[in-house]
Amino acid sequence: MKLKDLAERLGLSQTTVSRALNGYPEVSEKTRQRVLDAARHFNYRPNASARRLATGRAGAVGAVMPTDQNLLVDPHFVEFLAGIGERLVEDEMDIVLSPASADDEMASYRRMASGTRVDVMILSSPTIEDERIAFLAQVGFPFIIHGRTEVDVPHAWLDIDNEGAFRHATKHLTDLGHRRIGLINGDADFSYAVHRERGYRDALKAVGVAVDRRLVANGAMTDEFGYLATERFLSEDPQPTAIVVGSMMLALGAFRALRTANLELGQDVSIIAHDDGFPFLNADRMVPAMSTTRSPIRAAGTRVAELAIDLLAGRRPETIQELWPVDLVIRESTGPAPRR
Repeated sequence: MKLKDLAERLGLSQTTVSRALNGYPEVSEKTRQRVLDAARHFNYRPNASARRLATGRAGAVGAVMPTDQNLLVDPHFVEFLAGIGERLVEDEMDIVLSPASADDEMASYRRMASGTRVDVMILSSPTIEDERIAFLAQVGFPFIIHGRTEVDVPHAWLDIDNEGAFRHATKHLTDLGHRRIGLINGDADFSYAVHRERGYRDALKAVGVAVDRRLVANGAMTDEFGYLATERFLSEDPQPTAIVVGSMMLALGAFRALRTANLELGQDVSIIAHDDGFPFLNADRMVPAMSTTRSPIRAAGTRVAELAIDLLAGRRPETIQELWPVDLVIRESTGPAPRR
């Protein structure tokens, strides 16, 4: 479909449709949304080169990649990036990754915001009071966050209900009679880890159980950290009878630690892990199958890219705030608390 055809379908001039698609402020929000909806419905794809010449835009989204975190081998980052790419290819847009040094990550954000290589930025793993959000809002550069923050400026975000997910997971375990429940979580600086611990704490409080800090571990989402955290938990007296785990990568390490200790998953110790839906790591195919809280990160990447495009089309940031529910899938790795 050409621009002329889309305009005729809508009963609008080609100029109005073009300005609506490209985010010009003189187009009303109602008209802009109508044009965007029709463009998606009819699978309208503007010519990328012509659009860049007309708008002066780069036709790219940006993301910063801290060089100390090895993100290109991090399955969470790779899946999220793949989801972004799936949506951007429809509009012939690119992803620009900017490397950042560990001691001055903000320099990369300042460089991208002041340059002409990208039109909008996608941020991941926000902290509760994230300086990146305050900076980008101050300079007026479009951005969307995968996650949430408590910075008090209007901004776009998409997040999953981490607090509710870990509350439900922990409640499932307490309903099975577990009271010594460990938590292997992400880095405590990140808001998703704060929300997950909050849900975990709420579920324990509901059954009158105080959190034992010896059974809470925060660290990198790796097999090795999952192993070390579980090994430490098992050295406590009494041992935990269940563990809530922040990712499938952590769960692999936890599973390995249980086997080393000659303990049976789902019988001696129950585990629920968060599953981002990695294609190479299927919770259903583990033996025993892993109970999970599930929300595919690839789908989140696709949606974040779509919302970033909406931002460029003129949608206001404060109207883009989505909280996705998380499924609880019960499999064989959770069972009644053993008698000890």
